[in-house]
Amino acid sequence: MSDIKSAFSISESMDDVLIRIEDLCTYFYTERGVVKAVDGVDILIRRGETLGLVGESGCGKSVTALSILRLIPQPPGRIVRGRVIFGGWDLLRLSEAEMRQIRGNRISMIFQEPMTSLDPVFRIGDQMAESIKSHQGLSKRKALDHSVEMLKKVGISDPERRIQEYPHRMSGGMRQRVMIAIALLFNPDMLIADEPTTALDVTIQKQILVLMDKLKQDFGASILLITHDLGVIAEMAQSVAVMYAGQIVEYADVVELFGKPKHPYTQGLMNSIPKMDTPVPKDKMLKAISGVVPSLLDLPEGCAFQDRCPRAFDLCRKKVPFLYDVGQYHLVRCLHYGRS
Repeated sequence: MSDIKSAFSISESMDDVLIRIEDLCTYFYTERGVVKAVDGVDILIRRGETLGLVGESGCGKSVTALSILRLIPQPPGRIVRGRVIFGGWDLLRLSEAEMRQIRGNRISMIFQEPMTSLDPVFRIGDQMAESIKSHQGLSKRKALDHSVEMLKKVGISDPERRIQEYPHRMSGGMRQRVMIAIALLFNPDMLIADEPTTALDVTIQKQILVLMDKLKQDFGASILLITHDLGVIAEMAQSVAVMYAGQIVEYADVVELFGKPKHPYTQGLMNSIPKMDTPVPKDKMLKAISGVVPSLLDLPEGCAFQDRCPRAFDLCRKKVPFLYDVGQYHLVRCLHYGRS
């Protein structure tokens, strides 16, 4: 049995740790029952690091990100337990006024769909300037000048004209660049990117990822990169956390995880990545993970992955696995690694 803090030998005062999430639980209370969207998540992000959070849709990635910034709609959601340690504070214990000083200034978020994140009835410049004025109290002219500078940094040509345009006049890739510019307005310590390349074509995806990596180096920010795309994780991240049914099931350095995946779910995700062999040998055909993701309203007793796992044994149906330390800063939530 292990956890993030003990496995990585992290103390409260170590300077290289930017944020540590411990035993985070976020539930949604519905008429049908309690949905345990995030159930005991542990995550650690170092300064200047990109951590990839990967898993199927509905596994709890976005809810984890929203919980960090305390943006969970209440009701029906509620953060019922855990700690989010950032800059010496537990973000879950701060007042709402104190959290407003954290959001945008210290921790920014790029949401999944830029078209729904930008207000369609306001010009780009007005939306950016309003954010700057509310956080820094600058005049509108100075706020617009700062907006132009940020649009230049994210590679938008003719930014003086672009700030006068409405979101619908821009392409998906352009809107995503605007969202990145807004997220970096105040040089935050941490950037949360929730599926930043969703709905973009492959060429634009590559441009956005290269841009994010360059800006990370320029601004010195850490990134929590949420995605279901293992290719993006391999290219961008230094560490990886794999989520399934509201829990972290594997946590490791990116090279370690891709080279030696331990959890059966992670192995299933790896086997679903298309190979470039021509012709494709039979032993390298894509292998789907059998079964379906269990309902978060009715999780099975024991391991949540048991019904889809080819290695499940009797104890998997009775005992909930912990995160076990298998060495090389590698944690796995699987009873095969917890047996003595």
